[in-house]
Amino acid sequence: MGIASPVRGRPVVGAACDDGVMARMIRFLRPLLRGTTYTRLLHLWVPMLVVSVWLFIGPSVPWVPALVLVPLALVPAVRRGEGVQARLLLTPGEADPGISEAPSATWRDRLRTLLWLELRMFLGAAAMFATVWLPAAGFELARCAWGLAPSGVPVLDRLPPHRAWALLTPLPLLALYGVVVGLGELVTACARRLLGPSAAERLAALEERTEQLLERTRIARELHDSIGHALTVAVVQAGAARAAGDPEFTDRALDAIEETGRAALEDLERVLGVLREAERPVSARPTLAEAGRLLESARASGAKVDAEVTGPVAAVPGPVSREGYRILQEALTNALRHAGAVPVRVRVRVAVGDGTLALEVRNPLPGAIPGAGRGSGLRGIRERAALLGGSARTGPDEGDWQVRAELPIT
Repeated sequence: MGIASPVRGRPVVGAACDDGVMARMIRFLRPLLRGTTYTRLLHLWVPMLVVSVWLFIGPSVPWVPALVLVPLALVPAVRRGEGVQARLLLTPGEADPGISEAPSATWRDRLRTLLWLELRMFLGAAAMFATVWLPAAGFELARCAWGLAPSGVPVLDRLPPHRAWALLTPLPLLALYGVVVGLGELVTACARRLLGPSAAERLAALEERTEQLLERTRIARELHDSIGHALTVAVVQAGAARAAGDPEFTDRALDAIEETGRAALEDLERVLGVLREAERPVSARPTLAEAGRLLESARASGAKVDAEVTGPVAAVPGPVSREGYRILQEALTNALRHAGAVPVRVRVRVAVGDGTLALEVRNPLPGAIPGAGRGSGLRGIRERAALLGGSARTGPDEGDWQVRAELPIT
């Protein structure tokens, strides 16, 4: 017995059971409220229109439509048309249904298209038969239960009128529901399997995705290196100006902050341009030919920069020169960031020769710091060098903090 409810005297357990039954019934009937159920049924009916026309022309050879599908599947554009239909009718509204709209590119694609066409015709015939015969069967059972004579539906035309048939009347409708929903799910699964991307298409999509991720990583590095450098210079300059208390020095510091901020805005515009135009060339990015701007910015921040440039820097290939500029920028930013209030002495060496671009930035350390540096900027230096086939080392060296990178230029 259920426990009586203190409000209405209704058993709580019985109410819970009623709610559970109602919830299961709603879930059972939910596919009937989805438009996808009916678009999938329409997709199954479409090929049967052609088959129905043929059955009027040559009913003695019903297998001809299935034979015609063989040369039809060899046409590359047929696969594209089937993919478009499947996406529109089987998976409407899905962002990535796993169905390709590309034409057949290999014989494997053509074979998969042929299997899909034959399977679609077979499932379409089953759907057409079920949607015609099952409602007719339910109607025939209702007639017999009402006491009327059968109307001539095959198989059921010999049923004697009897009220007991009323118990079986819902069964064809339940079977129709199962067939419509089940065949819709089956044909969708088969479409994803047979019309899905081929191995070449999946590889191309993977390569495109990889390129996008690499581009995003590069943009993140661009922002980190450029904006991080500008903010470091601004913070160091502002702190030095406040500590100095000299109006002339303050004016120089403000000029340096303004120049560095303007350069950072230019870099930011370049990066945002890449975001707005994915195919825009990267030739507008700064190269080592513009390294003087970085050195002057570091000097204006109070650093004593000793720079030595040897070799034809302007002849360094664009990709190497651009990455070299960013490595130098991050190395100077790191030196300024950890300099503290004392003006830091930085030695910069840029050498081009023997097919290699060598970059070295050294600044004294107040004490020994173990490790090679775990900051995202230093890690970015090593990753930039590795992507170009070179190498980079960051860490303490004979009392100095050293950033050294060697990039091949041949």
